[in-house]
Amino acid sequence: MNEKQRTPRRPSHRRTSHRRTLLGAALGAAAMGLSGLSPTLLAAGKRRVSVREEEIDPGRYQNHPQARAFIDDMVARNGFARADIEGWFAQTAYSATVARLIMPPTTPGKKSWRAYRSRFIEPIRINAGVRFWQQNRETLRRAEAEFGVPASVIVGIIGVETIYGRDMGSFRVMDSLSTLAFDYPDTPNRDARTKLFRDQLADYLLWCRDTRTDVFSVTGSYAGAIGIPQFMPTSLREYAIDYDNDGHIDLRNSPVDAIGSVGRFLQLHGWEQGRPVVWRIAGDDGSRGVAIAAADGEPWPTRTLNQLTRAGLRVDEPIDTAREGETGVLVVDLPTPNQPTEYMIGLRNFYVLTRYNRSFFYALAVYQLGEAVKAAMA
Repeated sequence: MNEKQRTPRRPSHRRTSHRRTLLGAALGAAAMGLSGLSPTLLAAGKRRVSVREEEIDPGRYQNHPQARAFIDDMVARNGFARADIEGWFAQTAYSATVARLIMPPTTPGKKSWRAYRSRFIEPIRINAGVRFWQQNRETLRRAEAEFGVPASVIVGIIGVETIYGRDMGSFRVMDSLSTLAFDYPDTPNRDARTKLFRDQLADYLLWCRDTRTDVFSVTGSYAGAIGIPQFMPTSLREYAIDYDNDGHIDLRNSPVDAIGSVGRFLQLHGWEQGRPVVWRIAGDDGSRGVAIAAADGEPWPTRTLNQLTRAGLRVDEPIDTAREGETGVLVVDLPTPNQPTEYMIGLRNFYVLTRYNRSFFYALAVYQLGEAVKAAMA
């Protein structure tokens, strides 16, 4: 970060189609929480996509009508120099690969918790998590004390997101966000998604200006998520912190900044220190029947524990159910094709994890990966 802005060059007005070789795997983090933007932006789960070449159109946004309107707005509302921002868009490429990857599968499969879990709770991530924890032990201890978020949860998020910085994505963020802001594919939610990505693009340019970052120097996921914890630009501006105290925030190269930023994000979204994430539900038919009836798919606590236990649900945990009776809870459903759906009780902290990614699968995988790494550390 803190690189000087380079003077933009204007390419030829003749539009040509190119392919640009990518340096590695592109990580598709995409999640939008219901109560605002999450760091990574919309998917029920993460897809790791190996991309060798990217089809690009480098001249598309030089005179693109929607890009021109966006430029006018950024100049009027945020005081950008018109020559600078026009120069950036003259160099910005449309990516057909980004547009293709953001699309939902043409033949979506049934969600499988067991398949999803097996991608994240596995030896490679657990062993990498142990190394990450060992290398950053003091920082994790400091973040846990300052933000009240267990080190295991921070380790779980970073492990699920990028395998501790191994897979941060290789798409130029300026290209990805512009493609999705101005040429989002024709889907039923196109208008809402277009607005979402234009807001992200605006925040990205503001962040680059504030940090003196070259707008073309930052790479990330095809959805525009950045760095070790895969923060979207809005979250980068709002929640990221300089946790290593070197004078600038760098989520791409500083594990310390990444750890502090994840801890702060969770704290500001309401993490309850010392409280559980989930409780197990007993395996009897009565408890299962209550869980099936109460599983409404909503990520926030909509019931109290008393309401569930009075209906016949039993908690398979050593807790004082009378003292916890007014605790707000939700029922987490975890379907797997051709298998009985699994159910758990989620508490406030489970809801907070869904602010990072709304998927129940994601939130539980983060928690369980962190617990697996903690057990391996013992």
